[in-house]
Amino acid sequence: MKVSNKPSGPMQNAEALKTKTVGAESILEAKKGKSPAVESSEMAKSARVDVSSRAQDIRKAKELSTPNAGVDEAKVARLQALIDKGEYKVNAEAIAERMLDEHAKMPN
Repeated sequence: MKVSNKPSGPMQNAEALKTKTVGAESILEAKKGKSPAVESSEMAKSARVDVSSRAQDIRKAKELSTPNAGVDEAKVARLQALIDKGEYKVNAEAIAERMLDEHAKMPN
C-alpha cells in the first residue's frame, strides 16, 4: 500500500487506475503491433464463457427467489383478508392437479 500526503478520493483513485491501465495496454499493444481497438474486437469474437450447470441452477434459483415486481397487491390484500376471516377455502383437488401437471413438464 502506498502512503501519500496528497488528498485522494474514490474518483481520483479510479481515474488514476484507469489511466495506468490504459497506458499499460497501449504499451503492450504497441509491442504486438496492434491497436487496442483491433485487439478488443478480436477478443470479443473469440471470448467464450462456460458456466457450470450448478452455477446455472443457482442463478435460476436466485431469480425465482427474488420478489417479483408484477405482484398484484390488491389480490394479495383480498386473499389475506379472506384468510384472516377464516373464509378462504382451499381446493385441494385443483392444487393436486396443478402439481401433477407441473411435475409432468419437468425433464427427467
